[in-house]
This record gives sequence, C-alpha cells and structure tokens, in this order.
Amino acid sequence: MKRIMLTGNQVFRGELILVNADHAYRGNTRRKRVDMGGTALAEVAADALCAAMEKLGGWEKIAAVSGWRSFKEQQEIWDESMRENGEAFTKKYVAVPGHSEHQTGLAIDLGLRKEEIDFIRPDFPYEGICQTFRENAAKYGFVERYPAGKENVTGIGHEPWHFRYVGAVHASLMQKEALVMEEYVPYLKRFIHGETPRKMELDGREVLVSFQKAEAFGPTEIEVDERAEVSVSGNNVDGFVVVQYIRCGMTRDRAISKLNVV
Repeated sequence: MKRIMLTGNQVFRGELILVNADHAYRGNTRRKRVDMGGTALAEVAADALCAAMEKLGGWEKIAAVSGWRSFKEQQEIWDESMRENGEAFTKKYVAVPGHSEHQTGLAIDLGLRKEEIDFIRPDFPYEGICQTFRENAAKYGFVERYPAGKENVTGIGHEPWHFRYVGAVHASLMQKEALVMEEYVPYLKRFIHGETPRKMELDGREVLVSFQKAEAFGPTEIEVDERAEVSVSGNNVDGFVVVQYIRCGMTRDRAISKLNVV
C-alpha cells in the first residue's frame, strides 16, 4: 500500500467540488486554464471537451458560450440580470457571485451556433447535434448539471445548456444513478475508504470509488493500492473522494508515477 497525505485546503480543490448556494467556491483561483476562443476552461475540462467535439464534429454547429468567470465578471452578470430581468429570473438562472460553478473553470455553457446567442440562456435543444453531445457527454466526463425535475434539489432552474466536468468515472455513476451533484456528494459517503468502496468497471478496468472524511485538525492520511492509478478530489464540503483504477499488471514504479491529487 502507498500512503498519501492531504492538506485541509485540498478539500476545496479538485474535479468533484460541490459549488452551489450553500457551498462557496474556495478553490484555486490561479488554476491553469485554456483559451477556447473567447472563453476559457480548466485544462482538464478543455481537453475533454475538445476530444468530445472532435469525435462528434461538434464545433461546426456548437459554440462555447461561457466558461470560466472571475468573481468580478460573475458579479457584473448578476447585477446586469437583476436590472434587466428582475430578481426572480436572476435567482433562477444566475448563481450568486462566489457560488458559481463558472468560477471553478470546470463548467461550460454551450449553444447552437447562430448570429445571435442568448448569453444567459443559449439554445441547446434535445435533438440533433446537441442531443448527440448530451448522450455522449459522460464518456468525456461531463454531466448536464441542472436537469429538469431536479430544480428543488439544485436550487437552479432547468438549464439544458450548462455542463459540468467531473471526470468519466463520476459522470458515469451520476448518469447510472440519476443523481445531480447535490445528491451524488452525500451518496458517496456510504462508500468508506478502506472499507466499502463502490466498485465499477470502466473501459475494461476495475475502478474503486470511496470517501474519506477530512481530519478536523491537521492533514488527512489515506492508503491506496500500489497497483492503481489514483485520483483524489476534495468535495468542497468535508472530505475527499478517492478513485483507484486497478491494473494488475502495473509495476510499483509505474503505479506511483500515475498518482494524481487534484
């Protein structure tokens, strides 16, 4: 087994952080981002989105409308919407500054390419190339973040255009269990690290998903399989989600080199 030490600040970092009205974004504001022609995404999300679009030929008909936003930009969007659309509309479709997924760099609003695109509510229908992307999104680590029927859970109105990068493992599980992030983060807590991991198969590999509660004082230590590729993400609430990709044929040195704490 290999031991990993995680600091308290890492609870607020990673691809699975829950950002909503109850949980402000407290992650890395200097995270590396990639320009996507007028908007930007965290590098890992940008690479996955470009791979999906290349496979589907999506960029011919789909535009990246809005990705990463600074706190200042989110505040300006909030203020402008309050003036033009009123409080009810704004609270339904615009996140409070400091509580927006767009500030993570892991969220993207997509829309059909048109001469005029609504910045707040771009057209992304459940048909054609948009639906094709939606049906394949989980393979590339994306989920439709605010689906219909979950408004009371997310606190945000139905947004068919808003996608969030969480990684292929989590996107697949969320899709399988029909969970949004507000449900998925507590769902994972039943799979205690080192005791009862959630087992699944992805791309022919065994995957173990588990939760480790953060220590109240000092760093948190976890043990992982030396044969595995390992990814750890904070949940922005109270702990860490550990993903282990088991490869029985991997050497010890190769396994360690694949460790990824995000």
